[in-house]
Amino acid sequence: MRIHDLHHALAELGAKPCHIGRISRAWLRGLPLDTGTKYRRTEDYLPLPVRDGLPAIQSQIDGLVRLKSEHPAADGSARLLVELADGQMVESVLLPRDGLCVSTQVGCAVGCVFCQTGKSGLLRQVGSAEIVAQVALARRFRPVKKVVFMGMGEPAHNLDNVLEAIDLLGREGNIGHKNLVFSTVGDLRVFERLPQQTVKPALALSLHTSKAELRAQLLPRAPRIDPEALMALGEDYARSTGYPIQYQWTLLRGINDGQDEMDAILRLFKGKFAVLNLIPYNSLESDEFQRPDAERIQYMTRYLHSRGVLTKVRNSAGQDIDGGCGQLRARAVQLVDTSGLRRARRKTAAVDPSSAD
Repeated sequence: MRIHDLHHALAELGAKPCHIGRISRAWLRGLPLDTGTKYRRTEDYLPLPVRDGLPAIQSQIDGLVRLKSEHPAADGSARLLVELADGQMVESVLLPRDGLCVSTQVGCAVGCVFCQTGKSGLLRQVGSAEIVAQVALARRFRPVKKVVFMGMGEPAHNLDNVLEAIDLLGREGNIGHKNLVFSTVGDLRVFERLPQQTVKPALALSLHTSKAELRAQLLPRAPRIDPEALMALGEDYARSTGYPIQYQWTLLRGINDGQDEMDAILRLFKGKFAVLNLIPYNSLESDEFQRPDAERIQYMTRYLHSRGVLTKVRNSAGQDIDGGCGQLRARAVQLVDTSGLRRARRKTAAVDPSSAD
């Protein structure tokens, strides 16, 4: 279901735009569709045919998503395994400080080599109503004041549905535009469409390396855009909206954590309206990739921040439950069995950061 399908069904019952707005706001708050307000009861506001038709529409809405399992983590986050009406499953993540990460596709076609979601390929798109339903579901557990489109899938490959969801959340969902964060590997359509929207979300760009050839290896089916060109596009959008671009950099030990990358970051980020998010890889012992040692991560953060690059470490939520992005769904559909794996032990020996390549 897409959002306009819901609005069309309500209009056929006789709902006017003001009625549709009231019903949408109740849905986005995680409440029954016939919820009234402090000052006006539903029966004094909605026409009788609309009230009579709401139970059937409520049933449709309730069937969009259902909670399959919940996995709280020590960091205050909680990963939600969400089942869609056709039995497919996606992940949503309740983040600390009233945030929510939602999925926009079942699977993903980009095939990032360090991402569990990409191992299944793309199975189907998630409809705009299904995306919004993840927010409504999450709000039954806790407040949601920020929504990041960083879960399963590449939002740019489902652009119409994602932009519909962003528009409704920005207009009726009581979420500030800069607290709606669109994440992408850099599809050019994003830079064409986002500036045209009434609700202009913040933008997060998956960078991961300063080297075009290495980026093509890590993100094999992402658009072939040099990091410099990608950042130029991001800078234009940042200046037009007034809020910085978040650049995502998944830290992979011995691959993109060297001094050469740090020096390239200083060059790329000079004068940019940008934030660099270092995301230590969520390692398991069987993985081809591993995260850098804690000392190395701390050194990189200090080195970059002290030289003018606003740098933050963003640990993937749910690492203590082996619940990194895509892992819950992978276990649920038996793509991979990680239940017997132990987390890779962090090295505690001192590291001389200056000797790393």
